Amino acid sequence: MLKEGDAAPDFQTRDEKGNEVKLSDFRGQKVALYFYPKDDTPGCTKQACSFRDNYSTVEESGIKVLGVSLDDETSHQAFISKFNLPFTLLSDTDHSVSDAYGVYGEQTWGDKKFMGVAPKT
Repeated sequence: MLKEGDAAPDFQTRDEKGNEVKLSDFRGQKVALYFYPKDDTPGCTKQACSFRDNYSTVEESGIKVLGVSLDDETSHQAFISKFNLPFTLLSDTDHSVSDAYGVYGEQTWGDKKFMGVAPKT
């Protein structure tokens, strides 16, 4: 897990439109990079809609929002459309970005254990 002051690991992945995105593309800008388990699930939807509802304030502060999950581009397109999300979602289908940030690993939901992404910003 990264600590405050650590350099953010660079990565390369695709956004919801299939465009290649690298964190280094945003060098010199403020970025809110948030990881979430899955599109269109209750907790993840609440988090995304919170970013959406506060987006004008975030944008006025010069912050670029990037959401990252293991979902593919098609899933992200549907999630953005359904909830009118004004920010970029990144596909991390091989969990390489989540691994680099230390948010992929064993998760627990009720009495069920599985490998997935822990929600972190």
